[in-house]
Amino acid sequence: MEKEAKGKVNTVQIQYYQSPCGKLILGSFENKLCMCDWVVSEERRAAIDKRIQKALNAQYAIENSEVITQTISQLDEYFSRQRTTFDIPLLLVGTEFQKSVWNELLNIPYGTTISYAQLSQRLDNPKAIRAVASSNGANSISILIPCHRVIGSDHKLTGYAGGLVAKKTLLELESNERRLL
Repeated sequence: MEKEAKGKVNTVQIQYYQSPCGKLILGSFENKLCMCDWVVSEERRAAIDKRIQKALNAQYAIENSEVITQTISQLDEYFSRQRTTFDIPLLLVGTEFQKSVWNELLNIPYGTTISYAQLSQRLDNPKAIRAVASSNGANSISILIPCHRVIGSDHKLTGYAGGLVAKKTLLELESNERRLL
């Protein structure tokens, strides 16, 4: 029996979502969202997929789930400027340090930005700017965990998994929405 339990491979349900600024892959595991990631860079996708599949002992299957349906609905509302926060249950898959960074990203208010240095300070680790930036880049739940709200100390847009055009589009969407409220 014990060998069967160890050998059991779990399933991450996945679906694709075409956002106004690029294609995303959504993944759910045990009624939580574990992925809302850009389908842009094959190398990055492979690293994220490997991390998630290994940690969850899972394979991907194109299936729907209640969490994916809710995520699509909330993303549609976000992109149509009807939603500024998300209430999807999340499953963070990464190291404890990465999870601490991602949890801090959730505290960045809609329509605002902070620098990597400010994010490091919020984590009480001001010298860990590179590690924080790396963790930010490893975020597999884009938009819902708003890594797009982190910019350079010089206020310039820096790398983003969905590309700088997507990052700029998301920030403009949030900036315009803030003015409309």
